[in-house]
Amino acid sequence: MKEFRFHGRGGQGTVLASIALAKAFFQAGYWVQTFPVFGSERRGAPVEAYLRLETTKIYLRSNIYEPDHVIVQDARLIHLVDVTKGLKSGGWILLNAPGLPADLAPFQGFKLACVDAAHIALEHGLGAKNQPITNTAMMGAFARLFSNPPLESVVEAIESEMPIKISENVAAARAAYEAVVLHGQVNGSELLPSAGPIFRKAVS
Repeated sequence: MKEFRFHGRGGQGTVLASIALAKAFFQAGYWVQTFPVFGSERRGAPVEAYLRLETTKIYLRSNIYEPDHVIVQDARLIHLVDVTKGLKSGGWILLNAPGLPADLAPFQGFKLACVDAAHIALEHGLGAKNQPITNTAMMGAFARLFSNPPLESVVEAIESEMPIKISENVAAARAAYEAVVLHGQVNGSELLPSAGPIFRKAVS
């Protein structure tokens, strides 16, 4: 079983991204669960969403407390929320940021991947400068990082789930797929080279 936790802010499409990815994985043959957890239900407030995948029927119904990997749609959240809470050692953190955080200490023992999803979103007219809509760009980066679901499955999910600006959202996903950088595992003040995507096998 693979479990993912998504961190974002209200209005960024965090929950919609987890639902669309779940549908893409379902089309690839996986059993899936996805559900959100809201704190203060207002625009800009921190939001969490969860995605659980398995090759057989999922009977577990609890929240995800120890995710395998974490997706962070707003880099400013790392100063407000413990995005590594419960994250399994060696897990990936996919971060919406133009580069690595200045302080790597909180990410010791985890792997970091970065994509400037905010810039990509704005380039494609998604959201405003103070709140770009980064969900589809992050979906494209997700597909590249984990080599699953296939990018074209992500595109199909965007086309079926996103109500507006479909072509712009698809273009953002494709751009982020190409732009994401896999930095590798944080080890002290250094980064160990990445072994590349780690979630390759699809269900036949």
